[in-house]
Amino acid sequence: MSEPVIAQKGPYAVELEPGDYFWCACGRSANQPFCDGSHKDTDFAPVKFTLDEKKTVHLCGCKHTGDKPYCDGTHEKL
Repeated sequence: MSEPVIAQKGPYAVELEPGDYFWCACGRSANQPFCDGSHKDTDFAPVKFTLDEKKTVHLCGCKHTGDKPYCDGTHEKL
């Protein structure tokens, strides 16, 4: 499997409404931190996550988190 592109070395803090979302795992999306289909022809697939209530989440920007799609601080070691 290939390495993801580091979109940014830090999380994306986004306020989201309840619903389904697709986090970009490849790092190639122009709509970070969300998938725009740029992963086609790669080993990557977006990660679906669901929120039951409106809240601010911190989504991984470096694409190396162990807690996909959420930031776990891995960017500090890259």
